[in-house]
Amino acid sequence: MNKLTAVLLWSCPDRKGLVSRIAQFLFERGGNIVDLDEHVDRDERMFFLRVAWDMTDFAIAPGGLEEAFLPLGREYGAEWTIRLDSQRRRLAIFVSRYDHCLQEILWRKGLGEFDAEIALIISNHPELGFLAERYHIPFHVFPVTEQNRAQQEELELALMDHAHVDTVILARYMQVLSPEFVAKYPRGIVNIHHSFLPAFAGGNPYRQAYERGVKIVGATCHYVTEVLDDGPIIEQDIIRISHKDSLEDLIRKGRDLERLVLARGTRLHLEDRVLVHGKKTVVFD
Repeated sequence: MNKLTAVLLWSCPDRKGLVSRIAQFLFERGGNIVDLDEHVDRDERMFFLRVAWDMTDFAIAPGGLEEAFLPLGREYGAEWTIRLDSQRRRLAIFVSRYDHCLQEILWRKGLGEFDAEIALIISNHPELGFLAERYHIPFHVFPVTEQNRAQQEELELALMDHAHVDTVILARYMQVLSPEFVAKYPRGIVNIHHSFLPAFAGGNPYRQAYERGVKIVGATCHYVTEVLDDGPIIEQDIIRISHKDSLEDLIRKGRDLERLVLARGTRLHLEDRVLVHGKKTVVFD
């Protein structure tokens, strides 16, 4: 029988004794801590915590966790979330024509690396339907133009609502989401951008990098906000290049980074290891 685990993500102004107070709170109610990590931002005097505990002998039922933590959260002026590992996230993957990031997510899901359900795949092109069929995942095509963008997004949102989707993965989806769409999933849309942000935001970053003659290219996994390519960063990586590399070489090397960085960022999000603070993140890995 699998044990039920709860994860608390917590941030508040720093004070003495915070780790002890939260640990004591869990101990007094029968919680067995299985993982704990904390960080203090000395410049902003902010405290960040991720703690996971075994719920087997916990005195509070899962449905009462939010109410039980409210007084403690108010006392410290904290922002916090609690999630049970039994509450598996339901994903919608958005993709256009490039298949490498989608392939990586589907492969790792098949290996059991992601504790989530892929509810559906949405694309603005039909070409990658064969991948969804191979993995027995519903595939939906919504061709997008400037004239029909708002209408298509309404249909997509209705479809995801019906499928109880709570997380969106943009696996090289080459469309800009509207502010209304983004607002439906705050801190719940994970994107891969094919550059080392904030460098070369926007379109054609590999060409921008090639024309600038940079010596590294990168990939960035980040949360989507209303401002294009400006959301809090979850994960990044780079690879060196040289004057011998063509634009095609940059693209080839970059694609390897994109799929790995998106996979790592997706795992961090699904395991509740990312705590957003303003434009920055604290990643407990």
